[in-house]
Amino acid sequence: MSIALVTFDLDDTLWSVAPVMHGAEAALREWLAASAPLLGPVPVEHLWGIRGRLLQLDPSLRHRLSELRRRILHLALREAGYSDVQALALAEQGFQVFLQARHQVDLFPEVHPTLETLANRYCLGVITNGNADVRRLGLADYFRFALNAEELGIGKPDPRPFREALQRAGVSAREAVHIGDHPGDDIAGALNSGLRAIWFNPLGKAWEGEQPAHAEIRNLAELPAVLERLARSQG
Repeated sequence: MSIALVTFDLDDTLWSVAPVMHGAEAALREWLAASAPLLGPVPVEHLWGIRGRLLQLDPSLRHRLSELRRRILHLALREAGYSDVQALALAEQGFQVFLQARHQVDLFPEVHPTLETLANRYCLGVITNGNADVRRLGLADYFRFALNAEELGIGKPDPRPFREALQRAGVSAREAVHIGDHPGDDIAGALNSGLRAIWFNPLGKAWEGEQPAHAEIRNLAELPAVLERLARSQG
């Protein structure tokens, strides 16, 4: 059976996420210093403490990163002395500052040419646990759909996001391949859902997962040829 659907992780698969998050956190801290003076300089440890408290109260927030960050900001602002109304407004403004900076990504150079090539051959989709939006990144035209944990209420490696992707594309698991960098969320999640999996490993790390992926690539430009090889090997 041929490959009909190819799904992608986003963070650390189409761009390096660490510098993006560092920049977004810095932008948020700078905005808070200027716009929420009662809060003062906030140690990262304090926000992580609030995060832990919120997750204890509502573990589902682990898959709802935007809502989690809004609530962290709201609680931090309330505890600093702002009224509930003020804290809600400031938290939303701060979150939007963060979200804008979170989308200032440097795509790997191979992303556009690779996606353009693949979009002419396959149905492409996104399955992400993060809150990046392909529409804000100029990538939406390549993808038939984009699924994120926030909207689904559950994230990888749970099989439900993968099953939802199959349903959206109208294909069976045997016709689908998932590409991602995380041995657990992406590779184990895809394999346990019946899809084939390709491990994106640009740094050449040693495999530390359980069941290995069907293939490994270090550059996205390798992907079209690897997909063709997988299709032939199955056929």
